Amino acid sequence: MFKLILQSIRQTLVWTVITGMLYPLLMTLGLQLLFRNQATGSLVERDGKVVGSALLAQQFQGATYFWPRPSANSYGISAAMSGNSLAASSGSNLGPTSTTLQTNVRAAAKAFRDANKLAADAPVPADMVYASASGLDPHISPEAAQLQVARVADARKAGVDDIKALVEKSIEPPQWGFLGQSRVNVLMLNLALDEKFPVKK
Repeated sequence: MFKLILQSIRQTLVWTVITGMLYPLLMTLGLQLLFRNQATGSLVERDGKVVGSALLAQQFQGATYFWPRPSANSYGISAAMSGNSLAASSGSNLGPTSTTLQTNVRAAAKAFRDANKLAADAPVPADMVYASASGLDPHISPEAAQLQVARVADARKAGVDDIKALVEKSIEPPQWGFLGQSRVNVLMLNLALDEKFPVKK
């Protein structure tokens, strides 16, 4: 009996060291060497300052920027679907019969149509009215970006065709050519926008 207890304790200690210390340490070091950018959060820097992460949605407001999809932790009624706090990374968990979800979707669709001067019955891409499963998806569909082109071009006093070309250039293909759909990273698009078409003051 005492021998079994000692064996159990030894096994617990050995596997705690292997799986709880050595394995995480090796994985961390290996990933830092092989995939340093991803392992450190895919942080994006401009002029020596971190301006965000390419993996997480950022908050953008106003007419001069492309808007991200709604954040689950502050469901999109405001102009930029503001919020995007990392403290509440999750979906809204509202089901299709939820009146709260229906109200939020209608309000988000109306805000998007109004801001982009679309007809009252114009279809709005789903990603502009529904939060993603994580609530922090940094991408929108190319269709959602194209619908915002006229607003952004007008606000920045730039040509519509120039802004449209920037969107086209920012479209990322499905991962590895077959996973997911084509998408636009809103942070990267807006940074390119600031660089090529700065807001005139």
